Amino acid sequence: MKKIAFLLLFLTCYVGLSAQEVGLRFGDMDGNNIAIDAVIPIEQRRIHTTVSFGDNVGLDVLYDFVVAPVFKNSGFNYYAGIGLTSLFASEFKLGVMGELGFEYRFRSVPLVAGLDYRPAVIVVEKMDFVYANFGFNFRYRF
Repeated sequence: MKKIAFLLLFLTCYVGLSAQEVGLRFGDMDGNNIAIDAVIPIEQRRIHTTVSFGDNVGLDVLYDFVVAPVFKNSGFNYYAGIGLTSLFASEFKLGVMGELGFEYRFRSVPLVAGLDYRPAVIVVEKMDFVYANFGFNFRYRF
């Protein structure tokens, strides 16, 4: 278990160092309420990672396969994706998570603000459906 936790921590640090956007996410994340949020663009798609803190420590890695503008020539985008979620608590949890969100990229400053919804199906340790996973995030663009 320590080796898996160390590997996940190493991957998170690597992702954080190569991210193009880094910030904070606020909301309910299975008992946690604040997270470090990072985005790595891959052509017209991206990898969206979150390390959450609060009562426990959680890690989400999502592949956003749709990232598109809502209106032409606006900074308002929507995104959708799927990935893995894990929670390191008294019981280890691992599951599949979806993501649907909207974000606004400010033109005058390198900031991104967004709202997202991330339902999850937990499959390891105990089956569960997490549906109340809404978040608000601010990220700095490099």
